[in-house]
Amino acid sequence: MKTSWRSASLVASAAAVLALTTACGQDSPPAASQNVGATAAPGDYGSIGSGTAGTAGGAATGQPSTPSASSPSNPAGKLSVSTAEKVGKVVTDSLGLTLYRFDQDTAEPPKTNCDGDCAKTWPPVPADDAEAGEGIDKALLGTVTRADGTKQLTVGGWPAYRYAKDVNAGDVKGQGVGGKWYALAPDGKKAQGGAGGGEAVQAGLSTRNDAKLGEIVVDKNGMTVYRFKKDEAWPKPVSNCSGACLEKWPLVEPVDFNDTKGIQKKGYMIFDRTDGKGKQQTINCSPIYTFAGDKAPGDTNGQGVGGTWYAVRPDGKLVGASE
Repeated sequence: MKTSWRSASLVASAAAVLALTTACGQDSPPAASQNVGATAAPGDYGSIGSGTAGTAGGAATGQPSTPSASSPSNPAGKLSVSTAEKVGKVVTDSLGLTLYRFDQDTAEPPKTNCDGDCAKTWPPVPADDAEAGEGIDKALLGTVTRADGTKQLTVGGWPAYRYAKDVNAGDVKGQGVGGKWYALAPDGKKAQGGAGGGEAVQAGLSTRNDAKLGEIVVDKNGMTVYRFKKDEAWPKPVSNCSGACLEKWPLVEPVDFNDTKGIQKKGYMIFDRTDGKGKQQTINCSPIYTFAGDKAPGDTNGQGVGGTWYAVRPDGKLVGASE
């Protein structure tokens, strides 16, 4: 989707980044933060499979009793709009099953990036017989051709999917899964609460008050941000998480400081990774990540994992561990 105030020129901030890089070499490590008990046992990387969204720290609950309900072979039929509790208005198919969109897809132009095992968990919605019902703008419906040649329905340009664990009409178990899957609002945006569906405007990085951990940093999707104790911040940022580690702990890509709220500016910089994965954001020069085991905004399943992963304060300090 096109961005607005969140977008900023990396070129314009190059001088500031250079200055902050120097500052990292001059600063001394921050003092230890207040100890907060870890919620995950050392060595336990948590479940990173698809889970039930909407419950902080929640785990997957049960298996679909009728997995064929969201089979790729099922036609979409007449689409309609339903109102889901805490989610808002969502698009549903003729069976009342919720349709979803994937953050790693694109809408301009429409492109799907969910294949293989992903498409088993998130079956693409066939475009063949889909039609606009009440509350759906026919002009927003379209198609995208998948790698296997089949036609997938798009809403507002976004490829549409069902979720394998939604087996009853009105289920929204896929909402927020992995911080990348969201129910489709009637306008094609993410359904994130409110009477009109639509996307909530949230800063690229901000903070929230967690009942157990206190004030912690979250990303644009409300997913908890973490640090890895084996990384380095001084004299310059170095990430020691790569390969399979990054599959469990996805890096936080650059976020312009103007697109943050409540984050300390000192030491806020990006750096070039040495493994070819591009640039990564830091807070107080420390590389930051999210956790694939967090399924919904509010989850903190990564806290204390392996005795090396901890949530982050707005000043970049670890939550529940010394530096």
